[in-house]
Amino acid sequence: MPAPSSPQPRRPATQADVAREVGVSRTLVSFAFRNAPGVSEETRHAIFEAARRLGYRPNRIAADLARKRATTIGLHLLDLHNEVYADIFAGVREALEGSGVRVILSVGDVRGRGGTDPGDEVGSLLEARVGVVIAATLTGTDASVREAAAAVPIVSVARRIEGVDSVYSDDAAGARAATGHLLDLGHTRIVHLTGPHWEGHTERQRAYRERMHDAGLPPRVLAAPEFTFEAAQAAAARILDGPDRPTAVFAHNDQLALGVREAATDLGLRVPEDLSVVGYDDSRIARLAGIRLTSVDLDAHELGAAAGAAALARLADPSAPAVDRCSAPRLVVRTSTAPPPGSAREIERCRAVPHP
Repeated sequence: MPAPSSPQPRRPATQADVAREVGVSRTLVSFAFRNAPGVSEETRHAIFEAARRLGYRPNRIAADLARKRATTIGLHLLDLHNEVYADIFAGVREALEGSGVRVILSVGDVRGRGGTDPGDEVGSLLEARVGVVIAATLTGTDASVREAAAAVPIVSVARRIEGVDSVYSDDAAGARAATGHLLDLGHTRIVHLTGPHWEGHTERQRAYRERMHDAGLPPRVLAAPEFTFEAAQAAAARILDGPDRPTAVFAHNDQLALGVREAATDLGLRVPEDLSVVGYDDSRIARLAGIRLTSVDLDAHELGAAAGAAALARLADPSAPAVDRCSAPRLVVRTSTAPPPGSAREIERCRAVPHP
């Protein structure tokens, strides 16, 4: 008995199939899907209904090539575990709503090594022939990003790159505010927890160092091997369990700050009574009642919206000057920071707290 033959894959429906189904020309079907004039509403409805029955889906890449105009934007997000990228995505989507532009998403690997070639980071978007790439965040050098932008326009989010459309927040101002807040509380042993050294992502560290030098205090920078919660937890455990333990940690972002909190809890330290912690990004998790993390708000949603608007403008005018849009961050003080233990201000603070 012969073995049953395996089912053959169904051939994708084409515009020609839709045209035969409706009894019109393939050109008219093409006009309908491009929303071009010359197609009556009745015929357009019949074409769309036939396409639905046959399972036809327009090839946006082919259509863009035919009319020599891109209608697709690529969005590259470095890390889906970090909620700040969800806020950026929401802002981009809001800006593109109603534009008729489709978005293709790619996700990076925050655990990968820095300095990755942007062509490798957004390779899938380049293969999809997108008209513009919105990138949050690229880890390559400025020169490599400019080289990639020569092939397809790039809108850089949360990082300024000379000659490339850039929508970003003033990281130096945000870091100065965070460090200054801890200094004003009376802390002198303040550690800055950062991650791998990536060009274009060092302004927070530089501003922290300058603010500590201005206060006549030695800066202490601790670099985790990755920008992850787990890496921050392991790095923080080493300094919190050692001699000359800091009384405060300013972390590069909220993910790292939460890793610091976890390490402190594991060691029996209380936040903020024994250790003050400041994050950066003011992601949604920082605002939770059980977290209440002091953090620098860069308004990620607004950055995403501005990036979406810049991408649409770049599609409309490829030769326009590069966008350079900088916004001011805002320090949001919550309950993860307090005066250092044993200080006069801490004693006064404790006296002011009602006890049962």
